[in-house]
Amino acid sequence: MNAEPAGGRVRWRPPALGLPLLGIAVAVGLWWLFTALFEVSPLFLPGPPDLVESLREPGRGQYLLERSLETVKVTLIGFGIAMGGGFAVALLLAAFRGVERAVMPVLVALNAVPKVGLAPLLVVWLGFDIEPKVVLVVLICFFPMLVTTMSGLASTPAELGELTESLAASRWQAYVKVRVPWALPQIFVGLKLSVPLAVIGAVVAETNNPNSGLGSVIVKASAQFETPLAFVSLVLLALLSAGLFYLVAGLERLMLPWARDISAHRA
Repeated sequence: MNAEPAGGRVRWRPPALGLPLLGIAVAVGLWWLFTALFEVSPLFLPGPPDLVESLREPGRGQYLLERSLETVKVTLIGFGIAMGGGFAVALLLAAFRGVERAVMPVLVALNAVPKVGLAPLLVVWLGFDIEPKVVLVVLICFFPMLVTTMSGLASTPAELGELTESLAASRWQAYVKVRVPWALPQIFVGLKLSVPLAVIGAVVAETNNPNSGLGSVIVKASAQFETPLAFVSLVLLALLSAGLFYLVAGLERLMLPWARDISAHRA
């Protein structure tokens, strides 16, 4: 339904995909118009027709599909490890305040280390296989997951805490029945923040270790002045990042239909 009653009148709402698709179409149209109007060389900024022409080269589609799957593999493995590790460490720190005060400064300092600078060292330490790429993704995604989960656990209303105490619930029961469910909206915020970062981490690792993934395609295409191919890889990465983001957002809507009602009530 695209209409709903509002104050006795029917208010029209655009389809869910209408505005996003319109925004993408306008952006692509402006990009195309700019390159055509100013006759920009494809070597510097290829237009959409140049990308299509690049994709039509023999074997190019299969090549990009294989590289994309390699990037997806690194992204999902690293994101899954960061998600589980961030959640587990957040539970530990939220349960034991003394441990939090001792460990949190160390975690903040580690997070401040530039991850781009770590990428070459990870190759030296872990080799040229998938391990350094996964570790870099974990390092980039872990801290946002940790912070948002701890924020969600700390946001439990005082009255709910008093209720669990009045029912003589154990600490484990209080977490499982009250604190973790209440923290789920914040946890999903961390997931939505971390998913694009996971893609970025995978690409940074692949550009420093260009033997697989779309990052390697960008490095090799740039070295050979195949700018349209590099832009095709960038577009695929943008689609991958957006797709994973909206997948997580869809899971949030499916699993937490009550969260939107609470937010609307607060507003």
